[in-house]
Parts: sequence; structure tokens; C-alpha cells
Amino acid sequence: MIPARGGLVLALIGIGAAWGITQPFAKMAVSEGYRHIGIVFWQLTLGAVILCAMLVAMRKPLSLKPVHLALYTMIAFLGTLFPNVAGYTAAVHLPAGILSIVISSVPMLALPVAIALGNDRFTLARVAGLALGFSAILLIALPETSLPDRAMVAWLPIALIAPAFYALEGNLVARLGTFGLDPVQVLAGASITGALIAGPAAVLSGEWIDPRPPWGLPDLAILLTATAHAFAYAGYVWLVGRAGAVFAAQVSYFVTGFGVLWAGILLGESYSPWVWAALGLMFAGLFLVQPRPREGIAGGAAFGE
Repeated sequence: MIPARGGLVLALIGIGAAWGITQPFAKMAVSEGYRHIGIVFWQLTLGAVILCAMLVAMRKPLSLKPVHLALYTMIAFLGTLFPNVAGYTAAVHLPAGILSIVISSVPMLALPVAIALGNDRFTLARVAGLALGFSAILLIALPETSLPDRAMVAWLPIALIAPAFYALEGNLVARLGTFGLDPVQVLAGASITGALIAGPAAVLSGEWIDPRPPWGLPDLAILLTATAHAFAYAGYVWLVGRAGAVFAAQVSYFVTGFGVLWAGILLGESYSPWVWAALGLMFAGLFLVQPRPREGIAGGAAFGE
């Protein structure tokens, strides 16, 4: 039985709240010296455990065919390893709420790639949305009083690396397909692949995180990030199946809004009027680039985000 619309809206809000809280958790994870590769390894490992448990419950196998292994590897690099390394690096220097606004630029960055690959079509409304999204970033970067410290501006380009990779990944998946796998299977396979790559890299780089107690706030943040991401993603896939891609795509508003809200509640962050104006512009841009009824999602949903 398909849930009533009210239930679907509550699910949309819940998924957005779960995904939005991952940015403050990322800030907590780097708060006491943990760095990107070690964090990424444990995030992927914990996520893989949760996602594989979901596959067992769904009675779906994890394919090891060469074409699927290649897909897992592509998703692992473009959807997790590269963007997360950039994201955790930026999280050391930028407020979590700013990261939430920046990460919501994925649809704007995906649009030019989608048009170039033939995944989407040119419309004036979407180009206007693209312009509003970049205007939001400029409102954060240019005014002298937009950020608590002007030195933070130098880290905005690093923060933009993550949505750029998500945009590329989503478009490649839309172009190539998933070769018969559902998104949970793909994300589980990519998480395992990414963990196998990130583990040795963490050891060699000296960023390995010892899992033995005592555990502190960063350790809890890594666990909660992996859990929130896995369940939010599974919930998003469920929502697409129940309500359609156009309805589910509206989760981006809630992810951004809750990211800023959670940062204020959990980290005590506050923002200048410039940042609030940037948030408004980003919401307007998201509205214009969102798919409309009878349209597909340009670039699909980024598996890593």
C-alpha cells in the first residue's frame, strides 16, 4: 500500500534531516586531529557493513562481475574518495553550515556536464538557476564580513571540489547506467571497494585511526555519519520508488536547510546576513534546476552524496 502524501512528506523531511546532519558530524570528526583518509576509510567500512546488511535483508546478492567491479571503482573514486578527501579537508577550516550551502551546488555543477553529455537540455530557467547558485557562492566569498575569518575564503574552492565530483559521477551514471544493479547494490559495492583503497592509503599516509577505545566525540561522529548516510540513502531510494524522482529530488532543500540548522544547534554556529542571503539564492537556484514532472533528474542522484 502506497503511503499517503503526508507520510511521504514526513519521509522527505526525515531523509533531509538525516543527510543534513552529516556536515556537522564531519566538522566534529576533524575537531581533534583526525584527517581525511582515515575518516573516509572508517566511514566507508561502517557504511559497507550497514548496506550489506540491507542487501541480506532484501535477499539481493553483491555482484562480482568485471563490469560491476569497474562500476564500483568508478563510484568509489568519484563519489566517495575524491570528494570526501576534499570535503574533510575543507571541514577543518570552514563552518559546517557553509559546507552545507556549498555542497548543495551539485545540481548547478551537474547541469553544464549534463548538457554536454546529452543527459539534459538547455533551458533559460535552468541557466538562471545555475547563475543563482554561483551568485550564492560569490556572496559567501566576496563580502569582507561574510565569513568569521577572511582566510577561510581560500578554502571555498577546496569545498567546491566535492560537489564537482558528485556532479560528474551522477552524469556518468546517468550516461552509462548501473548494468542491472539497484542503487543499494552499487553503493554497497562502491563502499567495499573504496574501503579497500582507503585502508592502505590511511596507513601509508600516517592518518590511520585506531579503532580501539577509549573513544571520543570524533569517533562517535564518524559512526553517526556512516549510519546517517546509509539510512538516508536507502530512504531516498525507497522514496523514489514510492513517490517518483521529481518528488524525491526536493530532498535537496531539506538537506541544505537542516545542514545549516544542525550546525547552529550542535556547533553553535551563527552567520552573517551575507550567508543567509546566499542560502536564499541557493534555494532559488535549486528550484530552477530541479526536474519538472515528466522529466528525469539531470545527472541522476549522486551515489556518493
